[in-house]
Amino acid sequence: MKLDIISSLTELCSVPGPAGFEEQVAECAKSMLEPFMDEVWTDVLGNVIGVRRCGKENAPKLLFDAHIDEIGFVVTGVEEGFLRFSRLGGFDERVIPATGVMVCTDPPLYGVISVLPPHIIKKKDAEKNFEIENLYIDVGLSQEEASRLVVPGTHGVFANEAKRFGESMFYGKAIDDRAGFVAILRALELLKDATLDVDIYVMGSVQEEVGVRGATTGAYSIAPDYCVVVDVDHAKTPDTKPTETNIGLGDGAIISRGPNMNPKLVEKIIDLAKEKDIKHQINVVATGSSGTNARAIQVSRGGVATALLGLPMKYMHSAYEVISLDDIEYIAQLLCETAKAMKGETA
Repeated sequence: MKLDIISSLTELCSVPGPAGFEEQVAECAKSMLEPFMDEVWTDVLGNVIGVRRCGKENAPKLLFDAHIDEIGFVVTGVEEGFLRFSRLGGFDERVIPATGVMVCTDPPLYGVISVLPPHIIKKKDAEKNFEIENLYIDVGLSQEEASRLVVPGTHGVFANEAKRFGESMFYGKAIDDRAGFVAILRALELLKDATLDVDIYVMGSVQEEVGVRGATTGAYSIAPDYCVVVDVDHAKTPDTKPTETNIGLGDGAIISRGPNMNPKLVEKIIDLAKEKDIKHQINVVATGSSGTNARAIQVSRGGVATALLGLPMKYMHSAYEVISLDDIEYIAQLLCETAKAMKGETA
């Protein structure tokens, strides 16, 4: 059965799984990964890990990683029936007022992050930035009911519908980085009948948004020789400057160069993209860290030859992240060709 990228992405994005509370999305990711792997398991932190063995003794290990957690919030208290909350991950207060949310009680509660309408807000307050300490979630309950149903420490996520739009665009919450995980699934489908010289490991890692914790422990456990991390990266919009980004949606996989990446592996991937005519873009990460799981995996144990493939995205860390479905396919093709090109050498 052919992998349906849209339905797979829609299903994954609809499941709540903010950093530290990934159990539901991990179960979903595990069920999607199992048809392509010889073995799949969940580790202590909650990483979903699978292996497809090539059948050759002492074969090098090639890891594909994408994180499955998302930004969200955790309830810290109840005030007049409204919920106080703190971040799980780095979202921007400017974009969340009047946004719908799901509070992960059993059954879930739905609500709206409250905001004063422009008709009554004072001019001096209208010019201020929103601060999370001054925001509340309205769940439509009294103080007594809210206190009974929502205990401090309850987590939640943005609530909206994931949807295709335009020619090949897709929006929703949690696309960062569940679209990366879907790209890996598509690569595994392309590799289904391929004879390989490496064991393929896949990790749907957790807690990336709060400090790449899942990747740190997962990579230590797997001890890969190579790793290709798949994560999102910023795409241009009319209000961005060329010095900020020239990355375009639908213009292909982003291959990053910089000290967080192994130069030999990166050049190998660039050569494959050119040879196989796979649409791609080059990005430079001049700082020591890419801000992705690559920063933890690269320095795991004695070091891992690591590369980073980016999925272009607009409106990152908002309730409506936007990608091109075409770029998922380009990344999948590049992952597939990378796996097939590994001929048994170690890093």
